[in-house]
Amino acid sequence: MEMYERLYDETERVNVRFIGMTTENARYDFGLVYTNMFFGKPLITCMQTGRSFLMCAEEAEDVDFLKRSLKLNDVEEAQALSEFFKVSLPHMSREAQYNE
Repeated sequence: MEMYERLYDETERVNVRFIGMTTENARYDFGLVYTNMFFGKPLITCMQTGRSFLMCAEEAEDVDFLKRSLKLNDVEEAQALSEFFKVSLPHMSREAQYNE
């Protein structure tokens, strides 16, 4: 008897972009995985902490989301990363995310 229900099992070739950057206070190394899964949102992984999250350009405007996702204490640090992600990530309409 199976103890789980498999929801999906997909294999795809993806594009991965590695970005190293600095702010006034810290260095960041990110891996951005561009996939067709997860409504097309890139999977962002912080190489220093291993924390991963999904985010599009519109969600990058939410500084509190970035603070929580990356466990940042400094609002200015989160704002700097927000500016970077807003221009680096694809734009997606909310309807496209939930009407597929």
